[in-house]
Amino acid sequence: VGVQDIYILNTQIPKHKKWGAKSSSSAAKWLNVHQFTDVNECFKELRKHFDKIFTTHLGSDSIGLHEIDFSQKVALVFGNEHGGVSGETIALSDGNFIIPQVGIIKSLNISVACAVSLYEAYRQKELAGHYSKPQLTNEIRTDLAQKWGFIDKD
Repeated sequence: VGVQDIYILNTQIPKHKKWGAKSSSSAAKWLNVHQFTDVNECFKELRKHFDKIFTTHLGSDSIGLHEIDFSQKVALVFGNEHGGVSGETIALSDGNFIIPQVGIIKSLNISVACAVSLYEAYRQKELAGHYSKPQLTNEIRTDLAQKWGFIDKD
């Protein structure tokens, strides 16, 4: 769906040397993975690249996923499956969102929540014409092609 950068805030275990080694098609080698152990440093970096930051949190002030305007630069923050998003992270965000659901259980596995959210962002961006033109500059595309070994670094 066009996501190039993933930001991981990990305060529980040591930094991973390599993410996605067992993922489908070794997808991680096509992404820029940024790891943080400090929430403030992570949000400082996110604020450089995104206009709005929303966390997944079931609260009285949460908006529905479909209410987010993904034609803007938006970052979504997903908590772990056991504890969710920390209070500190919620306080640093611009708001909270939920994925509308019916039935008794109001939670999804994190991979499913990410996929559903990314495809809603894709749907909105497609309607807004974001995919009809390149989103990366020529310089960034060239740097990535060199990093991935598609062209030489001359």
